[in-house]
Amino acid sequence: MTQNMSFLRNFFLYKCLFALTFWNHVSLSVEDELFTSVSNSFPEDGSNQKIKSLPLLYTKSNQSRDDSNWVVIQNTTESLSLSEITNKNVNKLLALLSNFRQGSRLQNLTLTNMSVDWNALMEILQTVWHSSVEYFNISNVTQESDIKRYDFNYSGTSMKALTLKKIKLTDLYFSQNDVYRIFADMNIADMTIADSEMIHMLCPSSKSPFRYLNFLKNDLTDLLFQKCDNLHQLETLILHKNKFESLLKVSFMTSRMSSLQYLDMSNNLLRHDGAAVRCQWSESLSELDLSSNQLADAVFECLPVNVRKLSLQNNQISNVPRGMVELKSLEELNLASNRLADLPECGGFASLQFLNVEMNSILTPSADFFQSCPRVRELQAGHNPFKCSCELQAFIGLERQSGGKLFGWPAAYVCEYPEDVRGTELKDFHLSQLACNTTLLLVTALLLTLVLVAVVAFLCIYLDVPWYVRMTWQWTQTKRRARHDSPGDQGPVLQFHAFISYSERDSLWVKNELIPSLEKGEGCIQLCQHERNFIPGKSIVENIINCIEKSYKSIFVLSPNFVQSEWCHYELYFAHHKLFSENSNSLILILLEPIPPYLIPARYHKLKALMAKRTYLEWPKERSKRALFWANLRAAISINLPKADENCYE
Repeated sequence: MTQNMSFLRNFFLYKCLFALTFWNHVSLSVEDELFTSVSNSFPEDGSNQKIKSLPLLYTKSNQSRDDSNWVVIQNTTESLSLSEITNKNVNKLLALLSNFRQGSRLQNLTLTNMSVDWNALMEILQTVWHSSVEYFNISNVTQESDIKRYDFNYSGTSMKALTLKKIKLTDLYFSQNDVYRIFADMNIADMTIADSEMIHMLCPSSKSPFRYLNFLKNDLTDLLFQKCDNLHQLETLILHKNKFESLLKVSFMTSRMSSLQYLDMSNNLLRHDGAAVRCQWSESLSELDLSSNQLADAVFECLPVNVRKLSLQNNQISNVPRGMVELKSLEELNLASNRLADLPECGGFASLQFLNVEMNSILTPSADFFQSCPRVRELQAGHNPFKCSCELQAFIGLERQSGGKLFGWPAAYVCEYPEDVRGTELKDFHLSQLACNTTLLLVTALLLTLVLVAVVAFLCIYLDVPWYVRMTWQWTQTKRRARHDSPGDQGPVLQFHAFISYSERDSLWVKNELIPSLEKGEGCIQLCQHERNFIPGKSIVENIINCIEKSYKSIFVLSPNFVQSEWCHYELYFAHHKLFSENSNSLILILLEPIPPYLIPARYHKLKALMAKRTYLEWPKERSKRALFWANLRAAISINLPKADENCYE
């Protein structure tokens, strides 16, 4: 009975294996196959399209579990994806995989969530190595036992790409050769070991066919591949997110890789402070990613001369030194997220076509960038703290001249300083040419000054301002001398009823008509006349001022002769000055003869104003009206002066 049960169990197992093998060869599934690159497999690594490996397999939503206790994620003619591999079902897995000999249609194999011994892991890898599988993915593996030496057979394989992700070794004490030698000597083109805390990798023992190596997110250091001569076919090397520190040693690492074209050293701890030893890069290296490191300006002393695409994003670069670097083949340069204060010059980058300087410290970028870099087709300079001032006007005009070469314009170009224009797009910021052109501003100011001087000079000449200034000075000096000579005086004492101002040509009328009619007859009126009352020894101006100040009224005999007399104008000016300074009504105008307006000089604007605003007495030609004229004149002068009786003329 026991033998029968054993026979039935073995028979059932063979039937299952036969069914699976038959299923694989006959292609029972009609599902579409979906292949994706390793960049989808490792979304956190930040690698670009250069990363390539075996495709990840499409995962069914309806997972099924077979009798071997693993989970079938996908099962098609050319693709198989299994999960939950343990030591309990590893033998069954080996038996299954041994059926996929070379010539089978299975090309893609993925194993996830494995928890097996080191020896079992190697057995799986060895079995797949001699199968028809070309792309082999292993992820989330926990090695449970001690690591021991395994003699791996590399002959006769269809393998093209191997990907190992998240391999956890629980054995802390093992020989590096027992682990790394197995992978270093693999005779395949592509290999990826990612996110596995790998601290080292050995150089292949012989000439290696590796063309693609991806060791992202490990713990590799500057010791990797130093003095390694067996990687002559390697074209792509990705060392993203490791612990490299010396850029000089990285250059030595690549110097013997004669076919290397792409190197990703981003997100490491790289520094280069300058050294007496010159960097030695692979001459074939054309693309280099050094972003997110600790590199400063000295990095330009240590760059591959034939590089075409260079990324120095997110470092500590503040300036691109002139004459330090000569990269004649450089076409793309990424300097985003550094500390640049201005756009670099293209003296050492004769072939530069694309430049990225976003998110730096550029306040006022140079406007002659495209002149010094004629081959540049695209400039990314947005997201900088632009200072919107006159210096930025030329750069704003650069956008129109460049023909759309500013990437991200206008949204990425916004004013940061000063505070009142923060948030304004550069295309909306405008200043006048006068405010920004110093030469134009000086010329304009000079012209305005000359115009102002000319206008003032014209007005001075037209209004006789120098004459008035001179008269004001005479008035001030006379008043000052009067106060100095009589410091105890309380002010001038009125001695005369009126001061008479007239032209010498009208003196006959004054002497024959005016003086006799006022000083004789009823009411004694004391008049101040220059011929009899000016004090000898004093200047004419001083005598005029004294007479005006000692007189209650000032009588001006107006005629065409009056407006042609210089001294009459002086007397009128001083009398008018007294009118305003003492706020008195002391002016009496007698129009002896009509004065045509064209005869009054332009500087006699006071006389014009007085004749237009004040009432004047006109000398009548009819004798019958003269009695009223004298009565009105006496009434205008009427005032009682001290000692008036003693001063009256008989």
